[in-house]
Amino acid sequence: MRESADSLIGVGLYTPAEAGRLVHVPPGKIVRWLRGHTVKGKYYEPLWRPEIDLGDEGVYLGFRDLMEVRVAAAFIARGLHPIRVRQAIELAKDIVGAERPLSTSRFRTDGRTVFLHMEGPGDEARLIDLFRRQHVFREVVEPSLEGIEFEDGIPARWWPQGRQAGIVIDPERSFGKPIEADTSVPADALAAAAVAEGSAEAAARVWSVPVRAVKRAVAFVGTQADRKAA
Repeated sequence: MRESADSLIGVGLYTPAEAGRLVHVPPGKIVRWLRGHTVKGKYYEPLWRPEIDLGDEGVYLGFRDLMEVRVAAAFIARGLHPIRVRQAIELAKDIVGAERPLSTSRFRTDGRTVFLHMEGPGDEARLIDLFRRQHVFREVVEPSLEGIEFEDGIPARWWPQGRQAGIVIDPERSFGKPIEADTSVPADALAAAAVAEGSAEAAARVWSVPVRAVKRAVAFVGTQADRKAA
């Protein structure tokens, strides 16, 4: 269904290029995951249907899509084969009953399989091995969901460099663009003002924000640029 501007409030809006810069995944890979692709004559269906449809045949992501891409990429980086990630999504949809299950707070991976977190006795995690469909008890790697705040098990906002960096991505604010947390001003705007005005202090006066807010934005945008260049 084609989205209107009002319907995007609380959803977020990102192009593959914007998403790629934030989650450090090549835009082309994101497009393949969300549009489907063919390899050696075999067609692979999209991993899931994006939240956003602007009606122009382009690929756009919402905040939940952004989180799903981040987790899928992290699972692959931990050693899980992309085919296993695809299988995990399909199995988890049946169990969790959600279109984007990997971005919930219930998943773990040890690089070989994917586990669905369930409540267990004491402090020991009770997990379901999605591929064996049995309960298991074992130590597993952190779920690669660091910096995400959850509400009712659903990602609500993301601190891409940790809370201490002061930059947050919240679909309820500025359409999910990275903002300086204390002032809600887009990080790109503050960083651009620092360049245009010649200093963080001058940019802070233009925007009527603390100098610290500008410095946070400059640091964040600079890190994103460095990673893109690398």
